Amino acid sequence: MQRYSVMSLARNALSHHEGWQQAWRSPDPKPEYDAIIVGGGGHGLATAYYLAKEHGITNVAVVEAGWIGGGNTGRNTTVVRSNYLFPESAAFYDFSLKLFENMSRDLNFNIMLRQAGMLMLMHSRHDAEVMRRNINAMHMNGVDAEWIDTDEIIGMAPGINCNPDARHPIVGGILQKRGGVARHDGVAWAYARAADALGVDIIQQCAVTGFDIKDGRVQGVQTSRGNIKAKKVAIAVAGHSSVLADMAGFRLPVTSMALQACVTEPLKPVFDVVIMSAATGVYISQSDKGEMVIGGGLDLYPSYAQRGNIGTLEQIVAGILDLFPGLSRVKLMRQWAGIVDIVHDSTPILGHTPVDGIYINCGFGTGGFKATSGGGWTLAYTVANDRPHKMNEAFTLKRFETGAFIDEMGAAGISH
Repeated sequence: MQRYSVMSLARNALSHHEGWQQAWRSPDPKPEYDAIIVGGGGHGLATAYYLAKEHGITNVAVVEAGWIGGGNTGRNTTVVRSNYLFPESAAFYDFSLKLFENMSRDLNFNIMLRQAGMLMLMHSRHDAEVMRRNINAMHMNGVDAEWIDTDEIIGMAPGINCNPDARHPIVGGILQKRGGVARHDGVAWAYARAADALGVDIIQQCAVTGFDIKDGRVQGVQTSRGNIKAKKVAIAVAGHSSVLADMAGFRLPVTSMALQACVTEPLKPVFDVVIMSAATGVYISQSDKGEMVIGGGLDLYPSYAQRGNIGTLEQIVAGILDLFPGLSRVKLMRQWAGIVDIVHDSTPILGHTPVDGIYINCGFGTGGFKATSGGGWTLAYTVANDRPHKMNEAFTLKRFETGAFIDEMGAAGISH
């Protein structure tokens, strides 16, 4: 085993990574590609990777205005799960979860997936009635889910307030054991490195400023680093989807809102499971560093501000203290917001757009991270074959013409 002295460690700590091998290349844009992916977050990088791996399309560029994973990929709360209600959603999210389960091995990169379970709390008789229907739907859709009582919840989450006189008494819960958390930036880095190894160009600091469109068909993109030709362009830019759509001359049925979260100072291990409470409007998990990662609700007004606000923070803290009074003296360390695309039926938009050759991945609302792999896989299929896969054919823009909505508010309405 190679040994390092204290001075060697200090010298390397101050070296700014000189001499380190790059995980992926930083090429200049080529004049033309077979496909361009706009957005260097998890969904965009996954799309590029699956285009190369599954469909053999390697002449691909990922163009990112900032840096890889610097948008919502680095601003989420890392939850993965598939406990959705409708068959279309369950099939998609469970497929995505299965890709997560094999991602570290497939991409040769530790994404630190921890499947300690996703626990949805029930606080009333009404909650219990709704959850009975939900768990039946999950079982019919082939998604794992278990009904657990308060004694089991206390064993899983020491310190949780199961007092029957609590403001929100806990009467039970539904547990998806395969749910959990993964390292968000690790997922982006894994896809970036794997895509690069297959020949994909990852071009950072390259903002898209417009699209070249002729006779209703895309010819390429205009960027801050020059024009790039391509017959196929996929947009995967999370909360800024409507901005890119406007550049291309069409509108999307989405509203951009800020979704807030915060973390506490590190603590010794308290619990492993992710805990969600719709009644209090919060959810919580403990990171591998010991921080309590806490999520709340949307700001409920259109915004592109990637910062928190005091009103929402107060609601988050109040909800957490209802569940865990013992955390009252724990210090908050950071607060932030990500910008998310909210769609009327809480179901994503994956597929074609009104412009031939332009495809879209958006509308995941408050739960885009868990769909990173599935969103990338299905969008890559759609781009490669110019038709949606069975898993995303119900998620296209056509449902806004036909009215065939998939109202997943019950499963997607909580903010993760």
